[in-house]
Amino acid sequence: MADKIRVLLTEEEVDQRISEVAEEINRDYGGKAVHLICILKGGVFFTCELAKRLTMPVSLDFMSVSSYGAGTVSSGVVRIIKDLDEPLEGKDVLIVEDIIDSGRTLAYLIEVLKQRKPSSIRLCTLLDKPDRRVKKEVTVDYTCFAIPDEFVVGYGLDYDQKYRNLPYIGVVEPDEGKTNV
Repeated sequence: MADKIRVLLTEEEVDQRISEVAEEINRDYGGKAVHLICILKGGVFFTCELAKRLTMPVSLDFMSVSSYGAGTVSSGVVRIIKDLDEPLEGKDVLIVEDIIDSGRTLAYLIEVLKQRKPSSIRLCTLLDKPDRRVKKEVTVDYTCFAIPDEFVVGYGLDYDQKYRNLPYIGVVEPDEGKTNV
């Protein structure tokens, strides 16, 4: 039997909020070029939808950073799995993330990227779990939704590589009969 997924945010709610956040970014950057850094794998759905709504020149690169294994809780150990292809020096960088909870991964990543001398670094996330924040110094410039401390999937977020393709944000409610959850 499959896991039960409870809808937290509908496809329409997510779509509308991404448009609103894109308008904020368009205003703040005032037509200046922005270099998006998509954090893989989960951030790809959000990054693509956000980029389509931006009106300034956009360049894009990808980075894979992880503090999760196959479980649902951050291990606290941050690893860069795939680094950027492009230099950042002099660029206005916008990191695009699917979800921020403890802040450990982003705190580490921002420090690494600052050493590459971008003109600016800002952070945009689809989902934020402020109650889980361990690294209080992580400033999220653009947040689509602040959510409660529940394990969510869909719109790029996964549970052991499943459910990324859901067009909404849902909460996993594992089947009580399963033993491997």
